[in-house]
Amino acid sequence: MTPYQGYHALARVYDKLNAELDYSAWADFIEDCFARFLPEKPQYVLDLACGTARMALELAARGYDMIGVDGSADMLAEAYARGAFGAGILLLHQDMRAFELYGTVGAVVCCLDSLNYLLTREDLLSCLRLVHNYLDPDGVFLFDVNTPFKFEQIYGNNAYVLEDELTFDGGEEGEERAAVYCGWQNAYDPESRICEFSLSVFEEDADGRYRREDEIQHERCYSLDELRECLAEAGFDFLGVWQDFSFTPPSPTAERWYIGARAKK
Repeated sequence: MTPYQGYHALARVYDKLNAELDYSAWADFIEDCFARFLPEKPQYVLDLACGTARMALELAARGYDMIGVDGSADMLAEAYARGAFGAGILLLHQDMRAFELYGTVGAVVCCLDSLNYLLTREDLLSCLRLVHNYLDPDGVFLFDVNTPFKFEQIYGNNAYVLEDELTFDGGEEGEERAAVYCGWQNAYDPESRICEFSLSVFEEDADGRYRREDEIQHERCYSLDELRECLAEAGFDFLGVWQDFSFTPPSPTAERWYIGARAKK
């Protein structure tokens, strides 16, 4: 099994380029799911593919004992810099297809289409079986994926550019700001249902010049039927699928599915 190598170029600027994400509202939704599907509030929660730990930090602030697992050392370094260690979050550098915990947890969350990075059904099943193994009986797994509509109509073979400013410590002169750009070209193969993202990140240095880093990422499109079959094979009951934080049933043009499952043991 090849270790995950992605997010080297994106880690430092990831949160800035996703500044529009409302983690508080997302955490509200997660807690609404806990209230709906669990008999009591879980004590231990795993944030699988936790990235820079934005969600883990949000949930830790609400009183949960958090564990964060991620395959990218660069993203975990950003999580550490954000104060995840000081917030009591246990960070583990592990692949989501082969992670190990010290015990079980009451819930697992996996945010921002992380399961789409599992490119084969076998990899997806490996991950789901481990999630099931480390969940308490009747524990819940909450995750989201990009939909077929998004892969076919939004990603496709389109190109995009994101632009923002990066704030950093300028030493004695205080905070300084520098421009950051991320451009990517998509290439979606409808037969394999894998989308390749060719990414280029440009960061402005203090002298006005730009540093460039490139990387390639891949995501796979899964149908809802495939996800339900894999969840069942891994030992889960399917709880529901929604297109937003208000538990709205998904429309044909939904770009993201939010899914809940319960571990049968």
